[in-house]
Order: sequence, then structure tokens, then C-alpha cells
Amino acid sequence: MQLSVIIVNYNSHGLINDCIDTIVSQTKEISYEVIVVDNQSAAGSMAQIVARHPFVKAIEMGYNGGFSRANNVGLRAAGGEYLLLLNPDTLILNGALDKCVQRFAASEFAACGVQQLNADHSTQISGNYFMKGGLNHLLPLPYWGKVLRWVAFKMKTKVPNVQQAGSVHEVDWISGAYLMIRRSTLEKAGYMDEDFFLYAEEVEWCSRIKRIGKLAIFGDINIVHLQGETTGEAFDSEEKGYQGLFDRKALQVMLSNHVRVRKQFGVFWFLFLLLNYSFAVPVFFFGSMLENLFKGRNPFKYMAQVWGLTKNVWALWKYSPLIIRNKPHFYKVL
Repeated sequence: MQLSVIIVNYNSHGLINDCIDTIVSQTKEISYEVIVVDNQSAAGSMAQIVARHPFVKAIEMGYNGGFSRANNVGLRAAGGEYLLLLNPDTLILNGALDKCVQRFAASEFAACGVQQLNADHSTQISGNYFMKGGLNHLLPLPYWGKVLRWVAFKMKTKVPNVQQAGSVHEVDWISGAYLMIRRSTLEKAGYMDEDFFLYAEEVEWCSRIKRIGKLAIFGDINIVHLQGETTGEAFDSEEKGYQGLFDRKALQVMLSNHVRVRKQFGVFWFLFLLLNYSFAVPVFFFGSMLENLFKGRNPFKYMAQVWGLTKNVWALWKYSPLIIRNKPHFYKVL
């Protein structure tokens, strides 16, 4: 077995069936298996996948364990020399798995990804660089994030992501929507950290993989990633990406990012991030009022968002003793 493809299901049977259809139609040159791990979906979800694709190895978690735990179950059940974490909302294009495995096998990289595309085939961020202390997580903050972005621009700080990769583009971490590693890499780096429920888990994992060897994006190999479709629908969030700040999904993103920073960079940078998020609340409150008054609008137009950010930051403070101690804990708020 050359490749094990691991997909996590949470009521995503329609997307997964479409994804597997493209795997079958576009993969002709390598031997592979498809493992679908179910995170306690509604009755009938996994049955629909197996009915359409009876060759799938179906595994029931028995509870909603999120991304890390479900993928770890799939990794332990996998028989392939190469192991691919693949999102349900992806579509394989132009023999991408064949090409990726063949190029990966001929390389010395510890892990690899491919150039992901939006539904309209415009390029999507697929690889990223680490920023000290996770400072890139401050950029989405209202007003304060724009100030920090301006400072970073003036200081000629390296852009933290790769919108369009070259044919072979070395990066620090790879999007978990398509992340392929060698079995030998897994044995050295270990499994995904099961403290994470959703988000940032692949970043922390890649920080450990990078100690083993280099990571790369193959920019001339493409898949479609319908970014955020699965979690947006599952958790009733209008935010399709990962930059939101105001709802339940945003809290999970923010919490996971802070946990990752604590694990990778230490207590100081975790507290630095948390204090900046806290400072951003009054900046957002007063900044939005001044902006709306200047533009002749209701000064309280964005108060719902201010309140959403306030609640989420307060929740981060409540979790901070656990995060600082860095003891095993399942950080699930969705």
C-alpha cells in the first residue's frame, strides 16, 4: 500500500462522496486506501458514504473528537507508506495524488502539500511561515491589527503565508486540508496533539515535523478546497475562513491559536498574545464609535461585534490558567 487517505466525517457525507469520487477518477498509478473516521455524525451519514463507496475503511469514533483525535485514529489504522490528511471539502484535480506521491517519494522532504484552489480556481493559501510568538494572529484584530500590519510593513517583515507556491516551495507549516507525511516521519514526530479540538493542530504538528526534516508545497499540483464549508455549516457560522472574532467558531479558533502559541513558543508569548487581544477590545469599542460618527452612521452600529469579541476574550482569560500549566486538556468549546 503506497498511500492512505484519511478523511474525518462530521455530517459531511455529501462533500466526502464528491471528494472520494474525484480520488477514484483521478488516481490511477498508485495503490491507495481511503479511511473515513466518523465524529458521531447524525444517523445515516456514514452509511451513505459506505453505500456509495464500499471499499472505504469506515471507523466510528463514538463521540465528536475533533480533527486531531479522529485523524490519529485514522493514522493508527492506516497501512500506507505515505499518509494523507484530506479535508472533506476537497476535490482532486488532474491526477494530483499520483503526482504528489511520486514526487514526494523521490524527495527528501518530511511532509508536503499541494497548491490549493478556491472553487473558481483562484489560488488559496496552502503553506505558511512561522512568526515568532504567533504574532500573525494579531492581524485580524479590529483597528489594532491594522496598526500592527502597518508597523510590520514598515519593518519589512516577511509575509507569513504563501498565496501561490512555486513548483517546489519550502514552508514551515502546511494547511491541514491536504497534508501528506511519510510513515517514518510520523514515527519520529509523533501523532497530532489531542489537546486540540479544531484549528491550529496542524500548525503545532508541523512544528514537530520540521525538527525531523523540511516541508514543501508542490505548487504545480492542484486540488480544490471549498474553504470552511464543513465547519461553517456544522457550527452555524457565517465565517467561511479562519479570521473571525465574534462567534462560537471564532472562540474555538482563538482558543486553539493561543494553546498552540503556548505549546510552541512558551508562556511569555501566550501572555503577550492574550494581552494584545484584551487591549483590542476597548480599541474596537472606541474606534468603531469614532469611525461611525465621522461617517454619519449610528455610533453603536458594531456593538454586537464588540460584545462578541469581549465575550470571546473573557473566555480566553478563563482558560488561561489551564493553558499556562500546559497539562493535558481537551480544548473544545464548539
